[in-house]
Amino acid sequence: MTTLNRRTVLTGAAAAGAATLAPALTPPVQAAAPLSGQQAPGWYRYKVGEIEVTVATDGVNRFKFPDGFITNQGRAEINAALAGAYLQPGPDMIAIPYCPCAVNTGSRLVVIDTGTGEANFKNSKGAAGQFHTNLKASGIDRNQVDVVIISHIHGDHINGLLTPDSKPAFPNAEIMVPAPEWKYFTDDGEMSRQTTDRMKGVFAGFRRVFDALGRKVTQYEGGKEIVPGITAVATHGHTPGHMSHIVSSGSSKVYVQADVTNLPIFVRNPGWHLMFDQDAKMAEATRRKVYDMLVAEKMMVQGFHYPFPGLAYIEKSGSGYREIPVPWSPVL
Repeated sequence: MTTLNRRTVLTGAAAAGAATLAPALTPPVQAAAPLSGQQAPGWYRYKVGEIEVTVATDGVNRFKFPDGFITNQGRAEINAALAGAYLQPGPDMIAIPYCPCAVNTGSRLVVIDTGTGEANFKNSKGAAGQFHTNLKASGIDRNQVDVVIISHIHGDHINGLLTPDSKPAFPNAEIMVPAPEWKYFTDDGEMSRQTTDRMKGVFAGFRRVFDALGRKVTQYEGGKEIVPGITAVATHGHTPGHMSHIVSSGSSKVYVQADVTNLPIFVRNPGWHLMFDQDAKMAEATRRKVYDMLVAEKMMVQGFHYPFPGLAYIEKSGSGYREIPVPWSPVL
């Protein structure tokens, strides 16, 4: 005869519960999932008042930086700065992103700078040359682009003007180039005076791209609204005619800086002189002037060489500045 009491009832209930839960304690059989091995399309869109800005990454260039990469700093200082900013893929290595953008003003579709070119996708094994693919993924048809604005004549800004077979990549667009930049790089005398392989390559690259376009360009000056909602700003130093651009709508603005700085280590160390700056002292003076303005006006900056998507605010930090990334927004 079984005697029921409180102890036997509780013990039985616990045993029954354990029996019920037992199958759940056994992990299910799982099949291994294949690795994807690829990234999602790289584009990000935000609003400036009524204007839409779409940043479409061109990818990243990773390389071992040469001696003199920063002309007034040694390797130890460069490595420390890159590591401190978590921007270093390895010792003596650097990774430079490219962030061209498209600006839809509502009446005009404008591209500002064009990346390293589609041919570079194959040459870099997919690491760069992505701009046109990502622009298409964002829903923008390059055949509908009205204007392409070039900030300066360096390959990572102009090569995307051409397809791999040297045809116009934006066949229906007006190509706008800074007037002082155009004057300098079309001057055969200036070309003949170049002594470094890098600068000889810049002049050759200019001719390769713009000769293929029949040199059909519109020259523009700083201090003027060159497209409704987009004003050019002279930011010389990096190159003789380097320009940046302010996109504005209502009270909202973003400063599209091109190469006023390169990586954010130059934001934090504005006195460092990059080997790509043709006039390093002028480039530094321009950098400090622009960044003091960005701090004072609390204006967003779109950095061409900032990590994607390259949108930030700037604040003072010691003798330099620091960038504060704008939080990602899931809606426009």
